[in-house]
Amino acid sequence: MAEFVLVAGAWLGSWAWDEVVPELHAAGHGAHPLTLSGLADKQGLPAGQQTHVQDIVDEVERHDLRDVVLVGHSYSGIPVGQAAERIGDRLTRVVFVDSNVPTEGESFVSGGPDGGATLKASIAKAQGFWTPLAAADYDGQGLTDEQIARIVDGSTPHPGATLTEPALLARPLDELPATYIKCLLDGDKPSDDVARLLTSEHWRLVEMDTGHWPMFSQPRELARILLDAAVA
Repeated sequence: MAEFVLVAGAWLGSWAWDEVVPELHAAGHGAHPLTLSGLADKQGLPAGQQTHVQDIVDEVERHDLRDVVLVGHSYSGIPVGQAAERIGDRLTRVVFVDSNVPTEGESFVSGGPDGGATLKASIAKAQGFWTPLAAADYDGQGLTDEQIARIVDGSTPHPGATLTEPALLARPLDELPATYIKCLLDGDKPSDDVARLLTSEHWRLVEMDTGHWPMFSQPRELARILLDAAVA
């Protein structure tokens, strides 16, 4: 039996996995959707990037989980990738869902086209937070109006420090057993850093014909891919 630890991307909490968790349970596995510090039901808690890494490690250790499949969506691929290195032989596989990946010494914002200047300015203007997207920003991502409304209504401002602090890697990321899920409505090719990682014998690519939020748009298909990853 695998134990899935599920971490959604910016602005979201554990609730984002509500339609995926039952599919994993039905297949006989454990599922642990996690809200990171400063978000959703944990609003108000101070958080930097390493706080989020520790949130994930703590979830694994608190429940003494084994055969762990760590799942990171979007922004959360950065803390999940770091946490995957820190849980040692508890890890079975890490799954990056259309996500960023950590690079030693680099932050989420540093991967931006202008070195993160625009996003940093936005965070400063919002008093240290990244403001959630508006409904129109989800157009073209395979979501129904109802799904978009659910995401928008549930989103909370994202702690800015988690986006500006650098990642800390204990070893090369391409040594981890990993699956990368590319959601094709959000771009038909992985980013250059992900493409390099996919040349590793330990990594494999899976494509989904949906947008950047597959836990809402195609939860059953996403669950099937996660289940396959657990035995890859």
